[in-house]
Parts: sequence; C-alpha cells; structure tokens
Amino acid sequence: MLIGELSARTGVSRRMLRYYEEQGLLRSRRGANGYRVYDDDAVRVVGHVRALLAAGMSTEVIATVLPCADGEPTRLDLCPSVTRALRRRLAEVDARIEDLRRSRDMLAGYLADA
Repeated sequence: MLIGELSARTGVSRRMLRYYEEQGLLRSRRGANGYRVYDDDAVRVVGHVRALLAAGMSTEVIATVLPCADGEPTRLDLCPSVTRALRRRLAEVDARIEDLRRSRDMLAGYLADA
C-alpha cells in the first residue's frame, strides 16, 4: 500500500509515517515509480508504535522492543527485552509521579500559608 492509504487506515499523518521510518520503526520499499510501498503488516506496526508512544516510551526504546511486539497493539508479547523496557519505563513514571506529588504538596502548603 502507498503512504496515503497507510495514513488513511491508521489515522497517522504521512509526515509522521515518514518520521517513524526515519527512526527505524517502520519499513517500506520503493516501487518502480519511486513511491514508498508498505506491506499490509505496516498497519499493525503503526498501531504498536502509537500505543507505545501513548504509554510514554521514546522512539529509541520503541525501536528496541518493536521486534517483540506481536498481536494487537493493545497487547504485547512480553519477551524479555519488552519486559525490561516496560519495567524501566514504569519506574521512571513512578519516580516522576512522586516528584510531582512533592511539588504539589509544596505548592498547596504555600497557598495554605497565604
């Protein structure tokens, strides 16, 4: 399929699809006319990329776990590299939440004193 069809089927802009390709997350080949041609599997891959981005993972991390991503985008096959990456990201999110909680408490304390 051409990039326009992939964009229509996934809801992801052509520009973003090209970015995914630049980041090594999506692969295409060139047709005789020079246009990008994607396999049907690209729809599933884009779904995984979008889901992992929504979970707060960077494109660098996604590139390492994407080969293990199988099935539907909402469910990952948890091969060891995916499990490690998800545990690391979860720890980072937990730490960020704790930082935000401390900041919130300080702000609330300032307002309470005002």
